[in-house]
Amino acid sequence: MNETNLQNKTLLLLLILVTIAFIWILLPYYGAVFWAVILGIVFAPLQRLVMMKFNRRRNISSLVTLTTALLIAILPVIIISALLVQEGAILYKNIESGQLDVAGYIDQFKQLLPASGQQLLDRMGMGDLEGVRDKVAKGAMQGSQYFATQAFSFGQGTLDFVVSFGIMLYLLFFFLRDGPELSRKIRTAIPLAEQQKRRLQLKFNRVVRATVKGNLLVAVTQGALGGVIFWFLDIPSALLWAVLMAFLSLLPAVGAGIVWAPVAAYFLLSGYIWQGVTLTLFGILVIGMVDNVLRPLLVGKDTKMPDYLILVSTLGGLAVFGLNGFVIGPLIAALFMSSWGIFVSTKRQVRLPQDRT
Repeated sequence: MNETNLQNKTLLLLLILVTIAFIWILLPYYGAVFWAVILGIVFAPLQRLVMMKFNRRRNISSLVTLTTALLIAILPVIIISALLVQEGAILYKNIESGQLDVAGYIDQFKQLLPASGQQLLDRMGMGDLEGVRDKVAKGAMQGSQYFATQAFSFGQGTLDFVVSFGIMLYLLFFFLRDGPELSRKIRTAIPLAEQQKRRLQLKFNRVVRATVKGNLLVAVTQGALGGVIFWFLDIPSALLWAVLMAFLSLLPAVGAGIVWAPVAAYFLLSGYIWQGVTLTLFGILVIGMVDNVLRPLLVGKDTKMPDYLILVSTLGGLAVFGLNGFVIGPLIAALFMSSWGIFVSTKRQVRLPQDRT
């Protein structure tokens, strides 16, 4: 018996050590592995449909699904990212040369405020708009400089990008082809009750699909609509603002309004009435309504988490994991809630027989 316990402990220690070592060697390409898993989950329903069309031929079906994912999900992101970097570089040059005077816009906004507005700012401790102006100008310079430097660093890191991209596509093919079998092996290895494992797996899949397919599509739609209205109103760097609105749309209680609302207020205070009214109505009736209409259809009420939890987990995920955090953060939060839910339900089941006795 002692020898059996020793063997079990040794095996457990070996499993922990090799698992840590395996994760360590995957860290340089964790983004590629992560997105291969995420896209494999998102496109798994399509893979099942394609397999039915091709009489269960897994290799051909996986290749067709992979090509579809490449065309509708991966290549558009790469193209938009390249255009965004180019747009940021142009914006940086305009600010650096003085062609785009951010500080001047802040000064002009200050002059347009009525006396009551100035008094309100004084009560809020924001009466010194000179400091605000300097911070905004510095932030605009740093942000646009970041995009400009990314154009250079992207050229230097082309080989790393190509390798990571190739690894992601390679793994995605096998995850699409062997996904159900891999899922069954992982579930078998987890030392939990079958019902608990199934509950965690369903929660994992739902949150991934809701975040990527639902929230991301809503964000892209809101960003695209915001970019179109900015382009129509001849606002500089419309693509850059569109991406920023799409990014902010991922955050509940913040949304794209943090971008278009100040611009609409600036138009109205500057005397550009029709531009301000147009942007305000479009932002409320079109951009704002997208979230209320599309999100319930694409995400579903049963997969939603509280808005405050989504906000905190998304911001925390972005701070810890970078851009990948907008999926990792809500996913960890969902698994946290689900795990505690399983724990509480298990405790209740244990207490019920005791209460009856």
